[in-house]
Amino acid sequence: MKTSRTSVAIHTLTRLAVANRASAAYLTVIGGAMAVAALEPLFADTPDASLIWVWPAMFTFPAFGFVAWLGEAAWGGDAPVWFFTGGIVLAALAQSTALGAAWHALRGRRQRREHRGRLTTAS
Repeated sequence: MKTSRTSVAIHTLTRLAVANRASAAYLTVIGGAMAVAALEPLFADTPDASLIWVWPAMFTFPAFGFVAWLGEAAWGGDAPVWFFTGGIVLAALAQSTALGAAWHALRGRRQRREHRGRLTTAS
């Protein structure tokens, strides 16, 4: 079966975004914060219940800063909820991919260093 460059690129991006320990831990924190933020109004009657969404947004900064700027530019402060929720998800995926790339680079460097230090039977 022949794979195309596009499918290899998608596989690589998926591996960097979700299939490593650092990205998985980061996405778990973001998912937990979003779940708490979504469920909190069901259990709290305080008027400050909507402020709970600050936490998922803060966990996705600086990428969410671009989403907030874009929402302000497009809707002038009245951006719909779906835009900010989707922005949190996209910002988390972007940062998870960057975190996965950093994890891969650091882990690859460590493995190359360990490989150079080993003696083989030929040496």
